[in-house]
Amino acid sequence: MQKNKVLRLAITGANGFVGSNVGRILSRKGISVIGIVRKGKDNSVKFGVPVVSCNFSERYLISKLRRCKALLHLIGTGKQTVDSDFQTINVGITNKVVSLCKKAGIKKIIYLSGLGVHKKNTSSYFISKYLAEQEIIRSCLDYTIFRASYILGNNDPLSRTLFKQIKNGKIIIPGSGSYRLQPIFVDDVAEVFLQSITSKKYSKKIFDLVGPQIITYKNFVRDFAQGRGVKIKNINLEEAYRNALDNSKWIFGLDDLNILVGNYIGNHKKLKKISGIKFKTYKQILQSGRTS
Repeated sequence: MQKNKVLRLAITGANGFVGSNVGRILSRKGISVIGIVRKGKDNSVKFGVPVVSCNFSERYLISKLRRCKALLHLIGTGKQTVDSDFQTINVGITNKVVSLCKKAGIKKIIYLSGLGVHKKNTSSYFISKYLAEQEIIRSCLDYTIFRASYILGNNDPLSRTLFKQIKNGKIIIPGSGSYRLQPIFVDDVAEVFLQSITSKKYSKKIFDLVGPQIITYKNFVRDFAQGRGVKIKNINLEEAYRNALDNSKWIFGLDDLNILVGNYIGNHKKLKKISGIKFKTYKQILQSGRTS
């Protein structure tokens, strides 16, 4: 970064868990952050400059993003509804964001994908993420793609799900719970994102965005619930999927279950080597109270 020259970047999904935390952290480092959000969500952005967009096609976006060095593309969905499907959100919006970068002269895009994405995965969610990655790779933009495990931090989705169950007095574990996670701290994610913008070492590469510890879901839940006096109950995996099919308000959706029981782990050593960061373990994150 040059002296007296402020680094300027844009974030899509700036009011989401990752976007709000990363935007806040980077703003505190003196970076000029533009948070792109939907209409009515601009008041929820507590950092930088919020910009409203309905479809990423508005002409005024070009001038507002003109001097951005990079764009963090954090919009995505892991659940389909009649109003929101994987193709429209994960692939279609990515295509529009790539086009916007080109029009605004933004040379670099950082994309938050999912751990488990690969060409042969048959899950609709992972297929959409793979296709979104391909849109970016073929764009001729510089890029870094991060395939993320569960990201932990203030108000993260996994912790919200567990806190909701704790409030109801019982945590449900689908199946045996022996499938594994590799959680990563959102503050560490922000630092990795910043490095990917400022360092050429990340140019046109794909990384697993995973933490230093691999843990089974049942052990993660036990550590999360420790001292809270809550019951933990295993249910048959078939029953869990049946509940997901029959009840849209159940704690797990179909694709939530596919991701959770997928047993996806990644290459943390590669990320640690290139970043030089001393990543927090999931136990350090839980002990710090940073998930509440």
